[in-house]
Amino acid sequence: MKLNDFRSDTVSWPTPEMRRAMADAEVGDDVFDDDPTVNRLQEVSAERFGKEAGLFVASGTMGNLVSLLAHCGRGDEIILGDKAHTFRYEAGGIAALGGIHPHTLPVQADGTLRLDDIRGAIRDDNVHFPRTRCIALENTQNAAGGVPITKAYTDAVGEIAREHGLILHMDGARIFNAAAALDCDVADLTAAADSLTFCLSKGLCAPVGSVVVGSQDFITAARRARKMVGGGMRQAGIIAAAGLVALDTMPQRLYEDHANARRLAKGLATIPQIEIDLTRPITNMVFCALRADAKLTAPQLADRLKQHNILTLSMGERGFRFVTHYWIQPEHVDQLVKAIAEELAS
Repeated sequence: MKLNDFRSDTVSWPTPEMRRAMADAEVGDDVFDDDPTVNRLQEVSAERFGKEAGLFVASGTMGNLVSLLAHCGRGDEIILGDKAHTFRYEAGGIAALGGIHPHTLPVQADGTLRLDDIRGAIRDDNVHFPRTRCIALENTQNAAGGVPITKAYTDAVGEIAREHGLILHMDGARIFNAAAALDCDVADLTAAADSLTFCLSKGLCAPVGSVVVGSQDFITAARRARKMVGGGMRQAGIIAAAGLVALDTMPQRLYEDHANARRLAKGLATIPQIEIDLTRPITNMVFCALRADAKLTAPQLADRLKQHNILTLSMGERGFRFVTHYWIQPEHVDQLVKAIAEELAS
């Protein structure tokens, strides 16, 4: 029996059209820069975001790493959120491999960093200080509930960056979810960013890979960084082919995932033992918590849900994060709500 997997949109698997494209992909050697399918994906991606060039990488983590290695030298400082994926969940790679010093600021409930906090974090030119080199944003902001960051805010941060001669990088792992939620074009939404990485393997449903986009000079430097960290792939057109299908077929349907997330949130709100903020599910993530009177902990409930052929992600003793994606349909949402209600009532 098929498992209904709400742990993340990373669990989505390729569509039949993607599998056919992978089987039929024309390939070369991407380290030699002659894989035609990879080159096409890079070109299409850059064009989609209004940037000069693109670079296919193995993951979003690699995309952020090679971007910041290209932008920053050892001892340089990057300003980013204290809930940023790059800071929390990427194994300290920018510090361990790049010697890049993270200067974290509090992420607000709407996923932003206060503009005055950013201004205040920019270092003076002083021998005692690391050099501020880059500002990084995340859109959508995962740890703030998957909230989308607006164009107006991104443009404001971009203006601060330009005023101080800094680079603006965006972790756009789920940028197409942000664009869908805000009903805007991704190129317009991210115009202020000097560089951006986006994932093909989350809501866009491809099996693997991310793409970095930016100026040609930046991509040249990022390609060298990719090689240095072991990210040079050979006949990568086989997986890039799925990425091309993903870009062509998936962004326009992400509103369905968002609708399913809202459906899930409303269903969970009917369960007495669940605490949830119905204003928060804006994209494809639903965060909730078990109330103090619930007889089960979150890990215990997650374990019981496996008996219903449902996989979930507990967060601590009381919390959950549920994520909708292409392979989660309304009936699966209803099955999850029913199973949670049954287990908490038993």
